[in-house]
Amino acid sequence: MLNKCIVTVSAGMLLVCIPLFNAFSAPVPVAAEQVPGVVEKAARQHVQRWVEAAGFSEPQFTLEVVPGTRPLAACSQPLTVQGADTRLPSRMRFVAVCGGTPGWRYEFIVRAQVSARIAVMANDLAAGKVLADEDLLLERHDVSGVTDSITDPQDAVGMSGKRTLRAGEVLRKGLLSSPTVVKRGEPVNIIARREQIEVSMAGEALDAGARGDTVRVRNANGMVIRARVTGVATVEPVSMPVTTNSPSE
Repeated sequence: MLNKCIVTVSAGMLLVCIPLFNAFSAPVPVAAEQVPGVVEKAARQHVQRWVEAAGFSEPQFTLEVVPGTRPLAACSQPLTVQGADTRLPSRMRFVAVCGGTPGWRYEFIVRAQVSARIAVMANDLAAGKVLADEDLLLERHDVSGVTDSITDPQDAVGMSGKRTLRAGEVLRKGLLSSPTVVKRGEPVNIIARREQIEVSMAGEALDAGARGDTVRVRNANGMVIRARVTGVATVEPVSMPVTTNSPSE
C-alpha cells in the first residue's frame, strides 16, 4: 500500500493526493533489451496511480521510454526502478539500478501522453462573473502537462474567473477564485441538515465570506454561531453559539 502522497491545494478548489512513486523491482535475471520494458512497466503503474488520484473521467494514456546514450547491460542481480522526477507525466525521469557487484545505474526519460474528459468553457465569460452549469462542458483534452485541470464541472460552479474566460478554453484552478457570496451585515438563510430533517432560520452575517469559508452569523434568536458558506446568502452551522448577545461590529 502507498502511505505517502503529495497534496495540492489551489484556489480553494480540490485537494488532491498524488501517490509518491515507490521503487519497482523486477525478477532476475534481466537481459539488456528487457530493461526499457521494466522501466515502462514501472512508469505505467505510476501514471495509473496518478490518474486515479486526480479522479480523471475516462483517462487514456500512452508511454514512450527514451533510454540514455550509454549502451544497456544485462542485470543478474535485483533490478529496481525508481522515480527521480515524476511531477509531470509529459516528462518524467526514472532510474534503473542493478544491485550487486558489479552493479550499474541508468537514467531514462519517460514521456506519457494522458488525455481525459475535463471541464472546458462552453462560452465566453467576463472576469469576475460567477460560473454556472451552462457555462461548462466536459471534453477530452491532453492533461499530461497540466497540474490543475478540473475533472468535475461542479467543482467550478459558483467560482469566478480572474480574467475573461473564452469558449473552448480548458478550465484550470489557477484561473478561478471564490467570489464573496455572503456580505457582512446582510441577511442570510441558515440551513441545518441532519439525516432527513432540514431546518432553516433567518440570520445576519457578521463577516463576509466566499463559498466554503467559515463566518460568524447572528441567528433570529440573537445567538452568534459559526457557519460555513454554502451559496449565495446561504450558510450551514458548524458550531454551537459562541455568545448570546454579541454586538454587530
